[in-house]
Amino acid sequence: MKLEKSKLLGNKTVQISGSKSISNRLLILGSLFKNIEITNLSNSQDTQLLKKALSEDSETVDIHHAGTAMRFLTSYYSISEGKTTILTGSKRMKERPIKNLVSALRDLGVQIEYLENEGFPPLKIIGRKITETQVNVPANISSQFITSLLLIAGKLDQGLTINLVGKITSRSYIEMTLNILTRFGIQNTFEGNTITVQPFDESTGTHSFEVESDWSSASYFYSFCALGREPIHLKSFFTASTQGDSAISKIYEKFFGVKTTFSESDHTISLNPDPHFSFPEKIVLDMNDCPDIAQTLCVTASALKISFEISGLGTLKVKETDRLSALQNELKKFGTRTEITDFTIESLSFNNPEENISVKTYQDHRMAMAFAPFCLFEEFNIEDENVVEKSYPMFWRDLSGMLVNH
Repeated sequence: MKLEKSKLLGNKTVQISGSKSISNRLLILGSLFKNIEITNLSNSQDTQLLKKALSEDSETVDIHHAGTAMRFLTSYYSISEGKTTILTGSKRMKERPIKNLVSALRDLGVQIEYLENEGFPPLKIIGRKITETQVNVPANISSQFITSLLLIAGKLDQGLTINLVGKITSRSYIEMTLNILTRFGIQNTFEGNTITVQPFDESTGTHSFEVESDWSSASYFYSFCALGREPIHLKSFFTASTQGDSAISKIYEKFFGVKTTFSESDHTISLNPDPHFSFPEKIVLDMNDCPDIAQTLCVTASALKISFEISGLGTLKVKETDRLSALQNELKKFGTRTEITDFTIESLSFNNPEENISVKTYQDHRMAMAFAPFCLFEEFNIEDENVVEKSYPMFWRDLSGMLVNH
């Protein structure tokens, strides 16, 4: 797909669908407790795959590239008493580690087997009634592993206490999950490194949830606003967001002069670039609590030739692709040389871009969308543009209404 060199049109409004993270959590809770009404559900491929898996009664469940579904369903099927499930996915999914979650569930007494490689999907899960009440898990693992356990905790007769060992990664996503449990009526506490979830009284009435739109999806428009210096309006967002990626609003105000204003009446946020903003010489930032928006930030900084040193990115090595290596490879095509470790990425120099640039997406939706704002500076090609269906199927359509060839 060719992206022409373009100009950003001002004051365009985009309706972004519900947060994938919140939608997937609610789908698991809704399947466990049967008394949730959900509106503004995400239209992402990941959410649709999870919804389909929960509605079927087959022994083999293939969730393709949907990492969230793999993790959440591992715990979900573990408490499906008397049911045996083969949980599998794509080739890349079979390379994404799941050992820490499986070990925790085994410690709780669940019988799970690795069918191919130790520590990786596919899994054979034999569901049972969990009676154990405590489990220790490393605190620096993917927050989705911890969330997976939290989502089933209220279904256990005695609830569950999770002791997080070490420094916590992506705390905001854990707190998002606990906030959803609280709104649903499942009592919980998070004190120090210990999370306790009480068993849920299922006799309570129906709970209605409007899913807030996805802040990760909004991040790409922050990048366009920062580079194109025109206002953009996005719907539907809440002032008291529980999404960790809502940090994008403060980050882009501080480093790129994009101020966010909220309209309570219609849940619209307006992104307004400050025409007098002085850009920093260097961005130094720990993104441990919001690693999924790191690619977006690095592209914005690179396009503006602002040096950056981003840390807290350990989880990016085991996403849809090794995002740090992918980011390094593709930024180089636009002239940005970087140095990466397992946890960091730092810019070294800004040079002239290559000719006839073609951005690889590595089967990673965020690579396609994070790099799209470069079209305000260069014409280039995006390989496998359909990869955006994983989280934001309407991205290219929404974007086309905001750009004019320049």
